[in-house]
Amino acid sequence: MSVQSAGRRGLVTRFPAPLRQARFARNRLAVAGLLVVAVFLLFCFVGPLLYSTDQTHTDLTQVNRAPGGAHWLGTDAVGHDQLGRLMYGGQVSLLVGLAAGVLATVIGTLWGAVAGYAGGWADAVMMRVVDAGIAIPALFILLVVSAITTPDTVGLILVLGLVSWLVPSRLVRAETLTLKSRDYVLTLRATGGTHSRAVTRHILPNSVSTIAVAATFQVADAILLVAYVSYLGLGVQPPKTDWGGMLSAGLTAAYSGRWWLIVPPGLAIILVVCAFNAIGDGLRDAFDVRGRG
Repeated sequence: MSVQSAGRRGLVTRFPAPLRQARFARNRLAVAGLLVVAVFLLFCFVGPLLYSTDQTHTDLTQVNRAPGGAHWLGTDAVGHDQLGRLMYGGQVSLLVGLAAGVLATVIGTLWGAVAGYAGGWADAVMMRVVDAGIAIPALFILLVVSAITTPDTVGLILVLGLVSWLVPSRLVRAETLTLKSRDYVLTLRATGGTHSRAVTRHILPNSVSTIAVAATFQVADAILLVAYVSYLGLGVQPPKTDWGGMLSAGLTAAYSGRWWLIVPPGLAIILVVCAFNAIGDGLRDAFDVRGRG
């Protein structure tokens, strides 16, 4: 192989795609997690088309109704249908979690790749920024921002993305430190290839396994952070809600025996977070070159 062709064909194939898919499919927890996420996406975004409810206006004649024929999961303290509200709140939780997780992964990937590839003083400065950010709990930053402003959906996505990119950056940076010394990257540099081409054409494509696994865990963490903030009353404001806000609103009612106000959103959070974690574990095993096919 010539020097030029080595530079062009320098992608590392850890496993053929069919083998990765087969290994993922053999992980029953990962497949179950994928099914759970798919079911919740359909439930939250397609469900309201089949089960239409009014989640904006209150109905004081239907306050705190127990589950029954008219309201399958009962109603809350202002007469909102709880099943419809579970769908409505799930839209916010899933949308914010997915978007914030992707945003955090993109920022962290670019930061980590540049830091690892640049090395030297640039790497030292950039990673000290990451270390300083990790030292400050993300939940604390969220609480401060939420107390200063009234966040909407877009605001939550931006804030979560900007406080959650630190861990992915460290993972991608470690991967980049290994990849930048590979022959195909050195060959590219020897033949006059630019730094940006080395990063975008070789470093990032070969870090796809690390990036994919990090993204799934970031989504799970973002959903939990949204639930934390909303549970404390600092999330999206009424009439909007999310699963954390539903937990906060139903907490006092649970002591009165109205379990339907707290059990469904609590289970939804647990199932979705566990599902994304299981998917992340499955992706990690599928891409692991040390595993057995």
